[in-house]
Amino acid sequence: MEIIEIRKSIIEKKFRYTKHGVEQRINRHITGEEIEQAILNGEILEDYPFDKYGPSSLIYGKTKGGKVLHIQVAFLPILSIVTVYEPDTSKWIDNKIRRKRL
Repeated sequence: MEIIEIRKSIIEKKFRYTKHGVEQRINRHITGEEIEQAILNGEILEDYPFDKYGPSSLIYGKTKGGKVLHIQVAFLPILSIVTVYEPDTSKWIDNKIRRKRL
């Protein structure tokens, strides 16, 4: 999955939220606009080619207000927002590098 393809889907409004994605967005008080902003200036941190629902990627990005988000996306067959969250500093270094478990 390439970030250019993902951004194109966001710009063209050719994406959807999974049920889980909607629930997490609402529960975590993250707006659709914030998700779009973060994806449009984001970068792919991790790829999950064998994810249980299909190949997906984890994107790191920031909103215009500076909020850091992680967004998991998949093409199912259109771009789907699987989940979204603000990274936990106990699990991430600089919001980009996953901390190793001890």
